[in-house]
Formats: sequence, structure tokens, C-alpha cells
Amino acid sequence: MTTHEAVDLGEVNGNSDVVWAEPGKTVVFSRAVNGLTNIWKYGLNDRSLKQITFGTGPDFAPMPDPGGKGIYYVNGQSSGSLTAYHVQSNESKNIVPEKVLEPSISPDGKRVMYLTVPAPQKYELWVSDIDGGNKVKLASGEDVDAGTWAPDNFHLCFFEAGAGAGAKGAKTYIVGADGSGLRELPRIEDIFEWSAWSPDQKTIYVTGIEKASPTRHVWKLSTDGSKPEKFMDNCGAGGVTDVDTSGQFLLWVTMWGEKIGIYEVSISDRKCISLLPGAGTLGATFARDGKSFLYAVASRGEVTIFRQPWREGKIIGAPQVALQVPFAFDLPYRSKTYDLSRDLSTIVYARHGGQADLYLLSQK
Repeated sequence: MTTHEAVDLGEVNGNSDVVWAEPGKTVVFSRAVNGLTNIWKYGLNDRSLKQITFGTGPDFAPMPDPGGKGIYYVNGQSSGSLTAYHVQSNESKNIVPEKVLEPSISPDGKRVMYLTVPAPQKYELWVSDIDGGNKVKLASGEDVDAGTWAPDNFHLCFFEAGAGAGAKGAKTYIVGADGSGLRELPRIEDIFEWSAWSPDQKTIYVTGIEKASPTRHVWKLSTDGSKPEKFMDNCGAGGVTDVDTSGQFLLWVTMWGEKIGIYEVSISDRKCISLLPGAGTLGATFARDGKSFLYAVASRGEVTIFRQPWREGKIIGAPQVALQVPFAFDLPYRSKTYDLSRDLSTIVYARHGGQADLYLLSQK
């Protein structure tokens, strides 16, 4: 009797690389096994799973040839770095000489948290001083996501989300920047992404995404470990990015779809209010004085940091140019690769590069 390894088709369908090789019969996708990412084929009729590329990889982005000659795929290694730009001195310094995701600067601007990708589908969460010193690894795994800093500049949260953790409930952890005091909060079924701490550090507001659905919620997680509360429903295709110093308003950024812009959520009545419709950005942060918020916009190879005066839930006047960055960096469509300190003294940004080749796997 022939046996085949079972595949969770829900997980396959969530893979951005999955394509139909033969509509209704076969799907192909990239898959990591034992640290190597290759192209695999799954037959829907006989439920057969077969590896079709071999080697060190990573192989990804499969695409069937329209003429039926075979399957195109990409093979290549990525590279990158995380850099800190100090605005007053106009100096830049590399913090990490490798590919980095989701950097987040502590409220006092002295530390940065970030994810590295040492191997396909493996992530490591690190914290270092803003100059790259005193590096500490806090977590590692296939589904680790960076969270945000607590107001005390020492504690932070992170998640184990994605297909693996989401099947039993997303995991939320709180830990000190030195790795001490790790503890897990109660799980929920949503997959977590964006988050922000309340000023008193008693609550973490987290954007949750339903499995197999675009619906987004804001969850209220109590740091004392009590039962999570679903705080409000969809405010657009984005997430919570900050809480004001009074603890009365959340900032929400919608990054794609029909409602692109910056919003606020009133904590007292749980309403989503449009502040800057059409503002295309991946993050918004309250300034240190609490009287404005900052956001970055890319245009024609340039990055501009805007400051929007704000008071007690109301914007005041038009956005002002706070800084014209003297170089360009990536403002990607989804995953955040930069952060701004609240006093706008420092910008950290990730540069991604590498080399890739296109191959044709001939049809036999």
C-alpha cells in the first residue's frame, strides 16, 4: 500500500506561492522541509504529494508555462541590513548586517526590536541598543511576529501567529528586553498583527485577522492574564499602530482597499473615525509630546515624514512636512520595514537585496 504525507490544504491556500499547474487537478507551491525550500506538487484526485525541485534552494514563485512546456520558478538568496539614520548629525550606522523585518524603536529611542530570517520559514526576535550594541535574542520559530514596546521602554510583546499557531489560537507573549520574565497571555483564534500598549501598561490592543477571512478585529488583552475581550470590529484593511498619551484614542492605518488613510478609534465609544483619508502610509505614531502624530509617505523615490497636529481626538490644520529624508528607503505594501522615534531624532530602516535566477522545470 502506498502512503502519502498529509497536507493541510487550508495552509496551502494561504501560501502566496500556490498556483494551479492543471486547473482542478494539481497545485504547485513552495514548501520548506528540514530548512530547505523547494517546489512541491499536490494532486487533488489521488491526494499525492511530490517534491519536484531539489537542492539547497530556496525555490519559490512557481508559474506554469502557458504553452505547457513545464513550470517556471525562481531560485535565489536574499540579503539585507538594518540601518539607523540619526537626523541631527545626518549620520547612518548599520545595526544588523542581514535581512531584517518589522523593526520597532522603543519610546525613548534607545533600543530597537527586530526580526531576522536566518533560514527559510525561521524567524528570530532580537533587541539591541539603537547603535547595534548589546544584542539579545528573545525568541525563534516559524511563526514569530514582532509586537510593540511598552511605555516603560523595557517590556515588549510578540506573537506566534500564522497557520501553525492560529490552528490552536494565536499566542501572545510579554518579555523584558533582557529576556527576563517571559509569560504567555490567554490565546484567541484570530491571527495577530499590529498592536499597541495602553499608557498604564495594563492593556495591549491587538489587530486580529480571522482565519480564512479578511475580517479584522481589535482585541483588548489584559496584561494581568484575564480573559481577552473583542473590542471592536473592522475599521478597514490595516491595524492599530499607537495609543495616545491619555489612553483615550487608538491610531489605525488602512493600507489598501477603498478606505486607505489614517483613522482613530475612540476607546470610550469604540467608533472608527477618519482623520486623513487617502494618506498612504504603513504606520502612524504619536509624537513624544502627544500633540501630533507622525507618518511617512513615499513618492517618486523620496520619503517624506509628515507631522499632523492633533488634540483630544481632533486634527488641527493640515499636515506639515516634518522631514524630507535625504535618501530613499522601502515603504512596502504590507510588512513594515522601518520605524520612527517619537522625537524624530532617529529613523531605522531595512534594506533588502539579493540575487535570483529564473528556471524552467521541463514537463516530462
